[in-house]
Amino acid sequence: MSAAPHGRTFAPQDAKGGDDYKASKSALVLIEYQNEFTTEGGKLHDAVKDVMQSTEMLENTVKLCAEARAKGVKIFHTPISFAADMSDNPNKKLGILKGCADGELFVKDTWNSTICEQMTPQEGDIVVSGKKGLDAFPGTDLEELLMKHGVETVAVGGFLTNCCVESTVRTACEKGFNVVSLTDCTACTSAEGQKGATEGTLGMFSTPLSSTAFLEALK
Repeated sequence: MSAAPHGRTFAPQDAKGGDDYKASKSALVLIEYQNEFTTEGGKLHDAVKDVMQSTEMLENTVKLCAEARAKGVKIFHTPISFAADMSDNPNKKLGILKGCADGELFVKDTWNSTICEQMTPQEGDIVVSGKKGLDAFPGTDLEELLMKHGVETVAVGGFLTNCCVESTVRTACEKGFNVVSLTDCTACTSAEGQKGATEGTLGMFSTPLSSTAFLEALK
């Protein structure tokens, strides 16, 4: 494999976009399936619950994980968490990260930041550490772990469809991975936002697929 330019994982001639989805070289990258979003009592649950119900994203993701594991796909859990004083929030006076700071969201070592019961990591799953911002790559060990496990295709699901999922999909595309957006394993705060992402922007950086279609396409 040729040396990749700075900031990219694969050199242009080695980029994986458009390749077959080989189970042994694929990973689910599952973003923020934490009680803060997924569960009654989480501070953000009310904001996402309607879209969660409409897409059945939690049920779909649980089923997808079980079937993908059986096929040899690797499961990467990618939670976010902050110190109680938000001192590690990378941009706490701007945008959604300001909302995280002001709302004291995803505080480390609390129920709110814990991965929800339905998505508890199983033996062989990988938990990414260091996520503090929107994109799952900066400041984390995600890229290192993907390369360590020989991953070429990343299928991304989680919260929010038009924020952390989209940010991660964009970067994975730029780095040269083959990228799938799991349309029925995502949720955000409005039906309009969900539609705009899954039927619009995500298609510029990935192949949007349902979880069933992704499983059926695995080689």
